[in-house]
Amino acid sequence: MIWPWYDGSEQVNPAIAASPLRDDDIDALMTGIGRAARTAATALGRAGRAEKDAALHAAARSLRNSVPAIRAANEMDMSAGRARQLTPALLDRLMLDEKRIEAMAKGLEDIAALPDPVGRILAEWTRPNGLRIARKSTPLGVIGIIYESRPNVTADAGALCLKSGNAAILRGGSESYHSSRAIWDCLQAGLEEAGLPREAIQMVPTTDRAAVGKLLAMTDYVDVIVPRGGRSLIERVQADARVPVFAHLEGLVHMYLDRAADPAMATELVVNAKMRRPGICGALETLLVHRDCLTTILPGILEKLLAAGCEIRGDDTVRALDNRVVPATELDWRTEYLDAILSVKAVADLDEATDFIEAHGSHHTESIVTDDQVAADAFLDRVDSAIVMHNASTQFADGGEFGMGAEIGISTGRMHARGPVGLEQLTSFKYVIRGSGQARPS
Repeated sequence: MIWPWYDGSEQVNPAIAASPLRDDDIDALMTGIGRAARTAATALGRAGRAEKDAALHAAARSLRNSVPAIRAANEMDMSAGRARQLTPALLDRLMLDEKRIEAMAKGLEDIAALPDPVGRILAEWTRPNGLRIARKSTPLGVIGIIYESRPNVTADAGALCLKSGNAAILRGGSESYHSSRAIWDCLQAGLEEAGLPREAIQMVPTTDRAAVGKLLAMTDYVDVIVPRGGRSLIERVQADARVPVFAHLEGLVHMYLDRAADPAMATELVVNAKMRRPGICGALETLLVHRDCLTTILPGILEKLLAAGCEIRGDDTVRALDNRVVPATELDWRTEYLDAILSVKAVADLDEATDFIEAHGSHHTESIVTDDQVAADAFLDRVDSAIVMHNASTQFADGGEFGMGAEIGISTGRMHARGPVGLEQLTSFKYVIRGSGQARPS
């Protein structure tokens, strides 16, 4: 079927893109995208570093040259978000200004500067019979990325897939539709300038949710799905996907203030972890406080958080310290607020803190603040989350901050990729065996 409103590169009529499509139309659309992605993945897997890096640099230039167009597209999404009464934190995730657009462009250049993850010899050895065996990194193939709210994911995901030799099928959220497409246009311009297939980075041209269902079942064309969003999205992907999934569950992030925490450090880290950007997945959601710190450190922290506009929900012990603290319910201990809200609980010791994290957390990111190295080591050993920290803000839970250039998301699973999903995590491997005429004995 020929789609006059979509050829893989041209702008989509927003009225059509936002309207529900017939099931057979969705099937034809997504099958076409999948087939094109598979062909592009073959070409991209054969491309050298110079071509891939040239595309990234060209896309970065296009982003800088397209600031007015990107901001205009973003304002359409922001206006719609304000009309839908999105929270300030969600609007912050959605907003693109010149600084954030420049950060995206710089991120593409940072990815280009990283070593090529494809073709690396991961291990090699020689068998007694003379066979030489090597394990060599390869692209995964075609990666489907489903994400919400943050349009900068379009640049990060597209660039990481490109650098790692994978074709990408991007499906952003409806709230960031126009912003994501404006960014995608720049990625496409970069591919074209470098002589690489534009179909190497495609964007699903409809907000119809049925397209997501089709993408999750495209086993002939898609090798892995990376979802990035809230619990409802992740649960749907995990329930419906027939393609392997790198799971990014919600960020139920904890920080534990140990009895040996430095007061000034603890105050700075808690306020930064919660309030720097409350809407990101590494934002602090639950603060656990050793009972010995309740009257010495916690009051000053509560004062700074409340003054910054953060709502505090606490247990009875915490509420007794400040009448502005509202009662916490059991649901609060399991809620990713993504907003200026923090739940605070008093605990007897490190054992209770780690038990609480295991019972209520999502295995994303946890941090301990303490000057006691023994306590720090125990926390880092016991807590089974993708990222564990000592004396650091949880807002560092980010692939760029890890030196990975960027990330597609934080995987909270235990298979293949865990923690920030960057270039290395977007590759697989094959075994290359060189012989000199060896035949296996009968």
